[in-house]
Amino acid sequence: MEIDGGDRISGERPIIMVTNDDGIDAPGLRSLVRVLVSTNLYDVRVCAPDSEKSAVSHSIIWSRPLTAKRVEIDGATAYSVDGTPADCTGLGLSEALFPSRPDLVLSGINVGSNCGYNIVYSGTVAGAREAFLYDVPSASISYDFDWKRGEMNANDFALSAQACLPIINGILGAIKNKTHPMQCFLNIDLPTDIANHKGYKLTRQGKSMGKMGWRQVEEEAQGPKMLSTMTMDTESGVVSSENDTSAHAGKDSRLFKRELRASISEEGSDSHYLKEGFVSISPIVVSLTHLHSSKLQKETNILLKYCRLR
Repeated sequence: MEIDGGDRISGERPIIMVTNDDGIDAPGLRSLVRVLVSTNLYDVRVCAPDSEKSAVSHSIIWSRPLTAKRVEIDGATAYSVDGTPADCTGLGLSEALFPSRPDLVLSGINVGSNCGYNIVYSGTVAGAREAFLYDVPSASISYDFDWKRGEMNANDFALSAQACLPIINGILGAIKNKTHPMQCFLNIDLPTDIANHKGYKLTRQGKSMGKMGWRQVEEEAQGPKMLSTMTMDTESGVVSSENDTSAHAGKDSRLFKRELRASISEEGSDSHYLKEGFVSISPIVVSLTHLHSSKLQKETNILLKYCRLR
Protein backbone atom coordinates (compact mmCIF):
# COMPACT_ATOMS: atom_id res chain seq x y z
CA MET A 1 0.00 0.00 0.00
CA GLU A 2 1.39 3.42 -0.97
CA ILE A 3 1.76 6.13 1.67
CA ASP A 4 2.79 9.79 1.50
CA GLY A 5 6.37 10.36 0.40
CA GLY A 6 6.55 7.34 -1.89
CA ASP A 7 7.30 4.82 0.86
CA ARG A 8 5.09 1.84 1.35
CA ILE A 9 3.78 -0.88 3.55
CA SER A 10 3.88 -3.83 1.19
CA GLY A 11 1.65 -6.86 1.17
CA GLU A 12 4.62 -8.70 2.64
CA ARG A 13 6.35 -8.06 5.94
CA PRO A 14 7.06 -4.40 6.80
CA ILE A 15 10.74 -3.46 6.63
CA ILE A 16 12.26 -2.11 9.85
CA MET A 17 15.79 -0.71 9.91
CA VAL A 18 17.59 -0.50 13.26
CA THR A 19 20.46 1.80 14.17
CA ASN A 20 21.88 3.23 17.42
CA ASP A 21 24.76 5.21 18.93
CA ASP A 22 26.14 2.59 21.34
CA GLY A 23 27.56 0.52 18.48
CA ILE A 24 26.39 -2.54 16.59
CA ASP A 25 27.52 -4.92 19.38
CA ALA A 26 25.63 -3.06 22.11
CA PRO A 27 23.14 -5.12 24.14
CA GLY A 28 20.26 -2.71 23.51
CA LEU A 29 20.46 -3.01 19.74
CA ARG A 30 21.06 -6.76 19.79
CA SER A 31 18.08 -7.34 22.10
CA LEU A 32 15.80 -5.14 20.00
CA VAL A 33 16.79 -6.96 16.81
CA ARG A 34 16.40 -10.34 18.48
CA VAL A 35 12.87 -9.53 19.65
CA LEU A 36 11.85 -8.09 16.27
CA VAL A 37 13.16 -11.16 14.46
CA SER A 38 11.46 -13.53 16.91
CA THR A 39 8.01 -12.18 16.02
CA ASN A 40 8.49 -13.19 12.35
CA LEU A 41 6.40 -10.12 11.48
CA TYR A 42 9.10 -7.86 10.05
CA ASP A 43 11.95 -7.82 7.55
CA VAL A 44 14.75 -6.56 9.83
CA ARG A 45 17.78 -4.62 8.63
CA VAL A 46 20.59 -3.15 10.70
CA CYS A 47 22.92 -0.28 9.82
CA ALA A 48 24.76 0.87 12.95
CA PRO A 49 28.10 2.36 14.01
CA ASP A 50 31.00 -0.05 14.36
CA SER A 51 31.88 1.45 17.76
CA GLU A 52 30.31 3.64 20.41
CA LYS A 53 29.24 7.07 19.19
CA SER A 54 27.35 8.37 22.22
CA ALA A 55 26.58 12.09 22.49
CA VAL A 56 27.73 12.91 18.95
CA SER A 57 24.35 14.54 18.29
CA HIS A 58 23.57 14.92 14.56
CA SER A 59 27.14 15.09 13.32
CA ILE A 60 28.03 13.55 9.96
CA ILE A 61 31.32 12.71 8.25
CA TRP A 62 32.16 14.57 5.03
CA SER A 63 35.94 14.25 4.90
CA ARG A 64 36.28 10.59 3.91
CA PRO A 65 34.35 7.62 2.50
CA LEU A 66 32.57 5.38 4.98
CA THR A 67 33.27 1.66 5.26
CA ALA A 68 30.27 -0.67 5.61
CA LYS A 69 31.08 -4.20 6.76
CA ARG A 70 28.65 -7.12 6.71
CA VAL A 71 27.92 -8.44 10.21
CA GLU A 72 26.24 -11.73 11.08
CA ILE A 73 23.08 -11.21 13.13
CA ASP A 74 20.60 -14.08 13.07
CA GLY A 75 17.46 -13.24 11.11
CA ALA A 76 18.62 -9.79 9.99
CA THR A 77 20.65 -8.22 7.20
CA ALA A 78 23.24 -6.18 9.08
CA TYR A 79 26.12 -3.81 8.39
CA SER A 80 28.49 -1.95 10.70
CA VAL A 81 29.64 1.46 9.51
CA ASP A 82 32.59 3.58 10.63
CA GLY A 83 30.41 6.65 10.87
CA THR A 84 27.94 8.42 13.13
CA PRO A 85 24.33 7.38 13.82
CA ALA A 86 23.11 10.00 11.32
CA ASP A 87 25.58 8.61 8.76
CA CYS A 88 24.25 5.10 9.33
CA THR A 89 20.64 6.13 8.90
CA GLY A 90 21.43 8.18 5.80
CA LEU A 91 23.37 5.32 4.20
CA GLY A 92 20.69 2.79 5.13
CA LEU A 93 17.99 4.92 3.48
CA SER A 94 19.99 5.75 0.37
CA GLU A 95 19.27 2.48 -1.47
CA ALA A 96 23.03 2.24 -2.06
CA LEU A 97 23.38 -0.32 0.73
CA PHE A 98 19.93 -1.95 0.82
CA PRO A 99 17.68 -2.49 -2.22
CA SER A 100 14.82 -0.34 -0.91
CA ARG A 101 13.85 2.06 1.83
CA PRO A 102 12.47 0.70 5.10
CA ASP A 103 8.94 1.42 6.27
CA LEU A 104 10.19 2.37 9.73
CA VAL A 105 13.53 3.30 11.34
CA LEU A 106 14.19 2.50 15.01
CA SER A 107 17.24 3.95 16.78
CA GLY A 108 18.21 2.18 20.01
CA ILE A 109 17.78 0.75 22.52
CA ASN A 110 20.09 3.30 24.14
CA VAL A 111 21.70 2.74 27.53
CA GLY A 112 20.39 5.70 29.53
CA SER A 113 17.34 7.90 29.07
CA ASN A 114 17.05 10.71 26.52
CA CYS A 115 14.50 13.21 27.79
CA GLY A 116 14.09 16.96 27.66
CA TYR A 117 17.01 19.01 26.40
CA ASN A 118 19.30 15.98 26.56
CA ILE A 119 17.97 14.89 23.14
CA VAL A 120 20.08 17.69 21.63
CA TYR A 121 23.26 15.76 22.50
CA SER A 122 21.93 12.29 21.76
CA GLY A 123 23.26 10.28 18.84
CA THR A 124 20.37 7.86 19.36
CA VAL A 125 17.81 10.60 18.77
CA ALA A 126 19.82 11.84 15.78
CA GLY A 127 19.53 8.40 14.18
CA ALA A 128 15.74 8.78 14.20
CA ARG A 129 15.82 12.48 13.32
CA GLU A 130 17.86 11.74 10.17
CA ALA A 131 15.13 9.36 8.98
CA PHE A 132 12.50 12.03 9.65
CA LEU A 133 14.46 14.46 7.45
CA TYR A 134 14.09 11.91 4.64
CA ASP A 135 10.34 11.53 5.25
CA VAL A 136 10.68 8.03 6.72
CA PRO A 137 8.73 7.34 9.95
CA SER A 138 11.06 6.80 12.87
CA ALA A 139 11.44 6.48 16.63
CA SER A 140 14.37 6.72 19.03
CA ILE A 141 14.29 4.33 21.99
CA SER A 142 16.16 4.69 25.29
CA TYR A 143 16.18 2.69 28.52
CA ASP A 144 16.56 4.56 31.84
CA PHE A 145 19.32 2.32 33.12
CA ASP A 146 20.20 2.69 36.81
CA TRP A 147 23.93 3.43 36.62
CA LYS A 148 24.28 2.89 40.36
CA ARG A 149 23.73 -0.82 39.84
CA GLY A 150 27.01 -0.99 37.98
CA GLU A 151 26.07 -4.02 35.87
CA MET A 152 23.63 -4.40 33.01
CA ASN A 153 21.67 -7.55 32.35
CA ALA A 154 20.49 -8.66 28.93
CA ASN A 155 17.04 -9.39 30.35
CA ASP A 156 16.48 -5.67 31.00
CA PHE A 157 16.92 -4.95 27.30
CA ALA A 158 14.84 -7.94 26.23
CA LEU A 159 11.97 -6.70 28.41
CA SER A 160 12.47 -3.19 27.04
CA ALA A 161 12.25 -4.46 23.47
CA GLN A 162 9.10 -6.45 24.30
CA ALA A 163 7.53 -3.34 25.82
CA CYS A 164 8.14 -1.49 22.53
CA LEU A 165 6.27 -3.99 20.36
CA PRO A 166 2.78 -2.45 20.92
CA ILE A 167 4.19 0.95 19.96
CA ILE A 168 5.96 -0.41 16.88
CA ASN A 169 2.83 -2.21 15.71
CA GLY A 170 0.81 0.94 16.41
CA ILE A 171 3.16 3.02 14.26
CA LEU A 172 3.04 0.49 11.42
CA GLY A 173 -0.75 0.37 11.64
CA ALA A 174 -0.91 4.16 11.46
CA ILE A 175 1.46 4.19 8.47
CA LYS A 176 -0.69 1.64 6.66
CA ASN A 177 -3.80 3.70 7.33
CA LYS A 178 -2.08 6.98 6.38
CA THR A 179 -2.65 8.44 9.84
CA HIS A 180 0.92 8.43 11.13
CA PRO A 181 2.08 11.94 12.15
CA MET A 182 4.59 12.82 9.42
CA GLN A 183 5.31 16.25 10.98
CA CYS A 184 7.33 14.67 13.79
CA PHE A 185 9.24 11.62 14.90
CA LEU A 186 8.83 9.80 18.20
CA ASN A 187 11.15 9.66 21.19
CA ILE A 188 10.46 6.68 23.46
CA ASP A 189 11.90 6.37 26.97
CA LEU A 190 11.53 3.19 29.01
CA PRO A 191 11.54 3.26 32.84
CA THR A 192 14.18 1.56 34.98
CA ASP A 193 11.75 -1.04 36.35
CA ILE A 194 10.60 -2.02 32.89
CA ALA A 195 9.17 -5.36 34.06
CA ASN A 196 6.62 -3.46 36.17
CA HIS A 197 6.04 -0.36 34.06
CA LYS A 198 2.74 1.45 34.68
CA GLY A 199 1.70 1.72 31.05
CA TYR A 200 2.21 4.07 28.11
CA LYS A 201 1.98 7.86 28.18
CA LEU A 202 1.90 10.19 25.21
CA THR A 203 4.05 12.97 26.64
CA ARG A 204 5.76 16.20 25.67
CA GLN A 205 9.43 16.99 25.58
CA GLY A 206 10.30 18.91 28.71
CA LYS A 207 13.21 21.15 29.70
CA SER A 208 14.98 18.58 31.84
CA MET A 209 18.69 18.05 31.45
CA GLY A 210 21.71 17.03 33.43
CA LYS A 211 23.56 20.15 34.59
CA MET A 212 27.24 19.56 33.93
CA GLY A 213 30.19 21.04 35.75
CA TRP A 214 33.93 20.81 35.19
CA ARG A 215 36.83 20.10 37.49
CA GLN A 216 40.53 19.96 36.85
CA VAL A 217 42.13 16.57 37.41
CA GLU A 218 45.64 15.26 37.57
CA GLU A 219 46.83 12.93 34.82
CA GLU A 220 47.58 10.19 37.33
CA ALA A 221 44.09 10.38 38.78
CA GLN A 222 42.41 10.76 35.42
CA GLY A 223 44.28 7.92 33.74
CA PRO A 224 44.17 7.36 29.99
CA LYS A 225 41.27 8.50 27.88
CA MET A 226 38.70 5.73 27.54
CA LEU A 227 36.38 4.90 24.73
CA SER A 228 33.97 2.25 25.92
CA THR A 229 32.59 -0.51 23.72
CA MET A 230 29.89 -2.65 25.27
CA THR A 231 29.55 -6.36 24.58
CA MET A 232 27.06 -8.90 25.85
CA ASP A 233 27.65 -12.50 26.87
CA THR A 234 24.60 -14.18 25.35
CA GLU A 235 24.80 -17.13 27.74
CA SER A 236 25.15 -15.30 31.05
CA GLY A 237 23.31 -12.16 29.97
CA VAL A 238 25.99 -9.99 31.56
CA VAL A 239 27.11 -6.86 29.77
CA SER A 240 30.78 -5.93 30.01
CA SER A 241 32.80 -2.97 28.85
CA GLU A 242 36.05 -3.01 26.89
CA ASN A 243 38.10 0.16 26.79
CA ASP A 244 40.46 1.55 24.17
CA THR A 245 43.06 3.98 25.46
CA SER A 246 44.94 6.86 23.93
CA ALA A 247 47.60 9.11 25.44
CA HIS A 248 46.89 12.60 26.69
CA ALA A 249 48.55 15.67 25.29
CA GLY A 250 51.95 16.93 26.47
CA LYS A 251 53.03 18.29 29.83
CA ASP A 252 51.85 21.83 29.09
CA SER A 253 48.22 20.75 28.86
CA ARG A 254 45.64 20.79 31.66
CA LEU A 255 43.03 18.07 32.15
CA PHE A 256 39.38 18.80 32.84
CA LYS A 257 36.63 16.28 33.46
CA ARG A 258 32.88 16.66 33.14
CA GLU A 259 30.75 15.81 36.15
CA LEU A 260 27.01 15.75 36.70
CA ARG A 261 26.11 18.24 39.40
CA ALA A 262 22.33 18.35 39.16
CA SER A 263 19.48 16.79 37.26
CA ILE A 264 16.42 18.94 36.62
CA SER A 265 13.02 17.48 35.80
CA GLU A 266 9.85 19.32 34.78
CA GLU A 267 6.49 18.18 36.13
CA GLY A 268 4.16 16.74 33.52
CA SER A 269 6.92 16.22 30.97
CA ASP A 270 8.61 13.17 29.45
CA SER A 271 11.15 12.88 32.28
CA HIS A 272 8.44 13.30 34.92
CA TYR A 273 6.33 10.40 33.66
CA LEU A 274 9.43 8.29 33.04
CA LYS A 275 10.45 8.66 36.70
CA GLU A 276 6.88 7.78 37.67
CA GLY A 277 7.34 4.42 35.95
CA PHE A 278 5.58 5.01 32.63
CA VAL A 279 6.83 4.39 29.11
CA SER A 280 7.11 7.92 27.74
CA ILE A 281 6.32 8.58 24.06
CA SER A 282 7.02 12.13 22.90
CA PRO A 283 6.42 13.56 19.41
CA ILE A 284 9.55 15.55 18.49
CA VAL A 285 8.97 18.44 16.13
CA VAL A 286 11.93 19.71 14.07
CA SER A 287 10.21 22.62 12.32
CA LEU A 288 8.67 25.26 14.60
CA THR A 289 5.90 25.79 12.05
CA HIS A 290 4.46 22.43 13.15
CA LEU A 291 4.79 23.01 16.89
CA HIS A 292 1.17 23.97 17.56
CA SER A 293 -0.33 22.41 14.45
CA SER A 294 -3.86 21.10 14.99
CA LYS A 295 -3.13 18.41 12.40
CA LEU A 296 -0.15 17.21 14.43
CA GLN A 297 -2.25 17.03 17.59
CA LYS A 298 -4.94 15.09 15.75
CA GLU A 299 -2.43 12.64 14.26
CA THR A 300 -0.70 11.99 17.58
CA ASN A 301 -4.07 11.33 19.20
CA ILE A 302 -4.79 8.80 16.45
CA LEU A 303 -1.41 7.20 17.13
CA LEU A 304 -2.39 6.99 20.78
CA LYS A 305 -5.50 5.05 19.74
CA TYR A 306 -3.52 2.68 17.51
CA CYS A 307 -1.05 1.95 20.29
CA ARG A 308 -3.95 1.41 22.72
CA LEU A 309 -2.19 3.55 25.28
CA ARG A 310 -3.83 4.43 28.58
